[in-house]
Amino acid sequence: MCGITGAAWTESGRAISSQLLGQMTDALVHRGPDDTGYFFDDGAPDPDDPGVGLGFRRLAIIDLETGQQPVGNEDHTIQVVLNGEIYNYRSLREELLARGHQFTSQGDAEVIVHLYEEEGEACFSRLNGMFAIAIWDGKKKKLILARDRLGQKPLFYCQQPGRLLFGSELKSMLVVPGIEARPSSTAVDLYFTYQYVPHPHCILEGFQKLSPGCLAVYQQGQLRVEPYWELPASEGEPIEEAEAVERLRELLDSSVRLRMQSDVPLGAFLSGGVDSSLIVALMQGHCGEPVRTFSIGFPVREYDETAFARQVANHLGTEHHEFRVKPDGIDILPQLAFHFDEPLADSSAIPTWYVARETRQEVTVALSGDGGDELFAGYPRYQAVSLAGKLDRFPPLRWLVSGLGRYLLPGSSRYKSRLRRMKRFAEPLNRGSVRRYLDWIRIFQEKHRRGFYSEDFQAQLVGQQPGQFLQEAFDHCRRDPVSQVSLADLMTYLPCDLMAKVDITTMAHSLECRQPMLDYRLVEFAAGLPVGLKYRRGRGKHLLQSAFGDLLPEQIWNRPKMGFGVPLDHWFRHELRDLAHDVLLSESACCHQYVHRQGLQKMLDEHASGRQDHSQRLWAVLMLETWMQRWSDTGTA
Repeated sequence: MCGITGAAWTESGRAISSQLLGQMTDALVHRGPDDTGYFFDDGAPDPDDPGVGLGFRRLAIIDLETGQQPVGNEDHTIQVVLNGEIYNYRSLREELLARGHQFTSQGDAEVIVHLYEEEGEACFSRLNGMFAIAIWDGKKKKLILARDRLGQKPLFYCQQPGRLLFGSELKSMLVVPGIEARPSSTAVDLYFTYQYVPHPHCILEGFQKLSPGCLAVYQQGQLRVEPYWELPASEGEPIEEAEAVERLRELLDSSVRLRMQSDVPLGAFLSGGVDSSLIVALMQGHCGEPVRTFSIGFPVREYDETAFARQVANHLGTEHHEFRVKPDGIDILPQLAFHFDEPLADSSAIPTWYVARETRQEVTVALSGDGGDELFAGYPRYQAVSLAGKLDRFPPLRWLVSGLGRYLLPGSSRYKSRLRRMKRFAEPLNRGSVRRYLDWIRIFQEKHRRGFYSEDFQAQLVGQQPGQFLQEAFDHCRRDPVSQVSLADLMTYLPCDLMAKVDITTMAHSLECRQPMLDYRLVEFAAGLPVGLKYRRGRGKHLLQSAFGDLLPEQIWNRPKMGFGVPLDHWFRHELRDLAHDVLLSESACCHQYVHRQGLQKMLDEHASGRQDHSQRLWAVLMLETWMQRWSDTGTA
């Protein structure tokens, strides 16, 4: 787990210096505090030859003695930097040794060098792992970038005339002289819609994110971007449940075992939910000693899962570490704004930040259960998707339910209240499936956007369709409603929100997080399953329980899902109330170029009085404002 950055150029006037490459790399020191490395070729003796600079910061996990990067082939014409882990590198290494390749290290990055020599750009489809990779092919004078299939590791880039910059984080490129960091109006609108900026968009004009499962080739001043992997769109061959159970056991156990490879202390996040508990149970089966597990507790009962985590830890006999903190939104905001190069309005970043910070005191690698809800239809909102799909068969009844929700059900000021969920479900029922789901998950509904966005901002968005990102994911997976939505979440919400959150919060503390549920073999298997094996009688994760039901207490399988968040509704009426007023209503607030000050005042007043719950919307604006102030203070935005 590391940080990578660099540039390739085709014009001598666009070259970066070795000194600037060092500054770009130093900006990622938190991602890799253990070592640094560079490869630099300025194209000499011909100044018109393409040049390249690769920078690397290392968090040493595997091959502690000889795993330095960049790493090259025997004649140094191929150079590689890797952020992430290649879990099947040992089997690939044996295959390459048999073909006559020579290795100077025991690490996973060198495998990429020789695999590229053998298979060229097709090499990425052979890799099982989480990764962002840059390869410089000195013979063909081209730079190749690639990102893992599920977007577990980030990779930003900026194409300019005669030059391409790239990095694990935007801040590594923002040290380059002449870079203008202007927020993109399109990206801000997308952020207010999804609570994140979806790929390939970036919050800054002129920058993009490489999409999951894609590679980019920069050669002769031209950039080509294309997928090397896509999520299976259709249902697989018919399969009996007994066979599916056996296959799932084999795949998930293999995935956990591969992700336990480490030369440094290793543990696991344990929330007490099904997915993290199951990962720990499988880890324990491969350990000769108790697995070290970590959970975090909060003083608000409906957000505290530590009792469930403790039950699982006692059941499995882990070495359990439990931390209790009082989340402080005021103190943590500046830290989140610094590390999140793009604003992210997912409040679960706060507990993830705290658990990563505390876990890093004990281990360097932690496994988590991320991905289980998307793969096996575990989110409670899939119940709404299933019910709406049934109502679609009876339009008059659907119209009746929608009307009742729109005109008769009152609103609620409690975020988790049943009344709020019922009204949110019913209001958009008469819309198409994509628009309906977007309205369920979006932060600002159309009515909020019209009365909230400034006139100048709205004028910049003429013709923009923020729902297009979700529409494309729906179009890719034309299946039953639950499968379609869960797989769309796997393509959108998981990489853009969950993986971004986990990567940034863990790497901010130099902690590596691995997700066994996201092994691409398991993902392809689960994506092809019929919905009845995943979602049954109004509940998800049927096949998981059939395969692993004996590993966890019955109470854990049957407990309601709590989520991993903080009490924002309470905060904006108490701890964050004064800060929100002072920051968002200030005459100098940066966000007023996008949103009306009077609209913010109305939301703050309605929330404080309990008439409406605007906590998610207020948090989104507060995170954007904090992000804008942070980057304005540095002079780069």
